[in-house]
Amino acid sequence: MKWNWQHRDWPHFRCRAEELGQYEKLFWEKTGVSFGALKYFDAEQKTSLIVDMMEVEAFCSSEIEGEILNRESLQSSIRAHFGLKTGIKRVPPAERGMAEMMVSVYQTWDEPLTHEMLYSWHKMVVNGRHDLDTVGAYRTHDGAMEIVSGPIHAPKIHFEAPPSAKVPGEMNDYVTWFNGFRGDEHGNPLIRAGLAHLYFESIHPFEDGNGRIGRAIAEKALSQSIGRPTLIAIANTIGSRKKDYYDALQRGSYGMDATEWLHYFAQTVLVAQDYTQAMIDFLIRKGKFFLRYADRINPRQEKVLHKMFSAGMEGFKGGLSADNYIRMTKTSRATATRDLNALVEMGALTKTGVLRHSRYWLKLPQSG
Repeated sequence: MKWNWQHRDWPHFRCRAEELGQYEKLFWEKTGVSFGALKYFDAEQKTSLIVDMMEVEAFCSSEIEGEILNRESLQSSIRAHFGLKTGIKRVPPAERGMAEMMVSVYQTWDEPLTHEMLYSWHKMVVNGRHDLDTVGAYRTHDGAMEIVSGPIHAPKIHFEAPPSAKVPGEMNDYVTWFNGFRGDEHGNPLIRAGLAHLYFESIHPFEDGNGRIGRAIAEKALSQSIGRPTLIAIANTIGSRKKDYYDALQRGSYGMDATEWLHYFAQTVLVAQDYTQAMIDFLIRKGKFFLRYADRINPRQEKVLHKMFSAGMEGFKGGLSADNYIRMTKTSRATATRDLNALVEMGALTKTGVLRHSRYWLKLPQSG
């Protein structure tokens, strides 16, 4: 079976656009709800949302490729780009590079896509790597560019990209296409972003980092369609069902009809929008929380509560323990127990378990 780039009509993808209109309607509805909610955010809350969303996307996009980054270092690096205080002075190269790319995608959303932009993103994504022949440029190696899995003696080939010699020409066509294509005849943003990702991944122009850059391109395409940065948690949603993502990409790599891939991509974006809305709701509830308890908590309690919120909607894995509290506040066990009991009594935390198995969880006010 031929790969898509081996077909005579490459790179002219086609789709049954009428099947995808249902997703576009929902996309615009969810976009309106999210941006409507943001109108009630002050500058500090908006920046907090931007930083949190970037950190989630940076972490998840790397995790999809099997690279686990330090979330605290990621957030610290992103905060530094926005001129905010950070608690970490030295951020590892991988975290710093991924954070730089996320900020670049956000800040240059309305600029045309260029080779130079892609080169700079590649340098950021592979920052600190010393095992690549080509950094900040398209791949040049002679061997086939294959996506494989399984043992070395019996590898399974999921996809084979065009040879390196063809990449410069393919990418010239791609950049021209991206800057000129606006979706189907009705301008469906999901078609444009979905094809932008599939088309880029089919070329696989870099030696490594293609997935992370390809997802950034999809975000850029959506932002340009909306007319502002999207802050949609695409990588977070893909990462929760990684196998579905790779299966959909593989099926999309065989022919020029991209309808099935676009169904998958559109559904993924809609789920990602729900996550974004949940993050907005979380920040609203965070604001109400501190407004309610600000004059009732001491500095130790405030520090720990902020740490709990910084862990995101999922909170501390396994809940907050007394030992966690002691480490974070450098206080005695008796004081920690007294502080935690006070937070439970005032309704800021809930408690599960007893004695050394006691765990504490945020008790958030309703957002409505």
